[in-house]
Amino acid sequence: MQHDNSSRRSFLKTLGLAGTAAAAAPETLAASTGSSAQYLNLIKSHNSTAANSKVRIALIGTGGMGIGDTQTALMVDGVEMVAACDLYDGRLRRAKELWGDQLTTTRDYRELLDRSDIDAVINATTDHWHEKISSDAMRKGKHVYCEKPMVQKVEDGHTLIKVSKDTGKVFQVGSQFASSIIISKAKELLKAGDIGELVFAEAQYDRHSAMGAWQYSIPPDASPQTVDWDTYLGSAPKRPWDPLRFFRWRNYRDYGTGIAGDLYVHLLTTLHTITGSKGPNRVYSSGGLRYWKDGRDVPDIQLSIYDYPKTAEHPEFNLTTRSNFVDGGGGGYLVRLVGTEGDLSIGWDSLTVRRNKFPKAPGMSIDNFPKDQKELFVAEYTKLYPQRPEMEGPKEFKYMVPKDYKGDRYEHFVNFFNSIRDKTPNIEDATFGLRACGPTQCGNMSYFEKKLVGWDPNAMKIMNAT
Repeated sequence: MQHDNSSRRSFLKTLGLAGTAAAAAPETLAASTGSSAQYLNLIKSHNSTAANSKVRIALIGTGGMGIGDTQTALMVDGVEMVAACDLYDGRLRRAKELWGDQLTTTRDYRELLDRSDIDAVINATTDHWHEKISSDAMRKGKHVYCEKPMVQKVEDGHTLIKVSKDTGKVFQVGSQFASSIIISKAKELLKAGDIGELVFAEAQYDRHSAMGAWQYSIPPDASPQTVDWDTYLGSAPKRPWDPLRFFRWRNYRDYGTGIAGDLYVHLLTTLHTITGSKGPNRVYSSGGLRYWKDGRDVPDIQLSIYDYPKTAEHPEFNLTTRSNFVDGGGGGYLVRLVGTEGDLSIGWDSLTVRRNKFPKAPGMSIDNFPKDQKELFVAEYTKLYPQRPEMEGPKEFKYMVPKDYKGDRYEHFVNFFNSIRDKTPNIEDATFGLRACGPTQCGNMSYFEKKLVGWDPNAMKIMNAT
């Protein structure tokens, strides 16, 4: 399931980034192209609710992710962009270039929250601003689509859960894999027993590029005059102006959550959606800074092990995650669930199922038996396991997304706006969001403090670390 960078870029460009909701995704298959390859069928149910009521949105955080989110949101019928906020003036000019001179722009997000003509906001700010802005927005009557990770600190996650419940506003985390048509099919196949009982899972998210390692470009006019640096720092420690810490914020623990928050949240979101899991109870993480020694204080290689206890939703199993920003092999993405009778491998645009059931007869290792014992063993073995001819089916099936699939992020926004219009539960609420990002924060704690860290998946709290 390895993909080179060019094919990955092509796929993401076509789909608008990867992530289709179990609620809106298919449970059936379209016409087969063969005995082992089939196309996933997306139910066209969106038009029934789209445009029945217009949803007016504002963007807070007009960087690359915020622009990508907004462009995808505007693909959904009945959505109108009315305002944008950012702390760098150049991004506000860019917002008008993209969405028109009539667009309201401001450095102060609170001005947008006071407007009665804004129904929902996209919060695409740095991790350390997620809780504050999202909570303020919901208290002002706005629905919120918040980029992952939901929060930088576990305690802030509990605040968001409470505010969302108290206000009744839709709060959806922007880890779009929860809405993936591929993930929906994987969930269906696991539940149907296609790979037997789950025993192990592994996930990788490797990169080999400067942009992939968060070496984002810095505009020539970046300065304390064009950036509201003091507001940006917020709850982070005060320090002099540093353009690297503003434009390449993922490299620093003061504002971001490193590999774990940026990428592992996606991987845990995928796994939890497929299995229905509430999360692991122990996490261990290791890694290092091997190549991108540019002043960052987070690793560029991180590996983690998560222990998932037996629950009503799934058996006991283990998960390993790996992310390498120095992958000379070209990078790659894979989520693989291994069961007792097969495995599920998930790529950017496909799902492969391999089936290998244990034979009924265990086989014999009797060459070292004396002749009389060998004959007795064979006679008894033949009685227990008589040979009978059985039909053999394909051992490998591959499912592909349909050619007209608009992408996981599009489907994620469809689910968000449907929840607003229909007043229905959303696909990835604050509780789900904390159960996805909390264990990754345990992983960061484990990495930096070099110890095993416990996590209570029900209470969503970090336990005593050892």
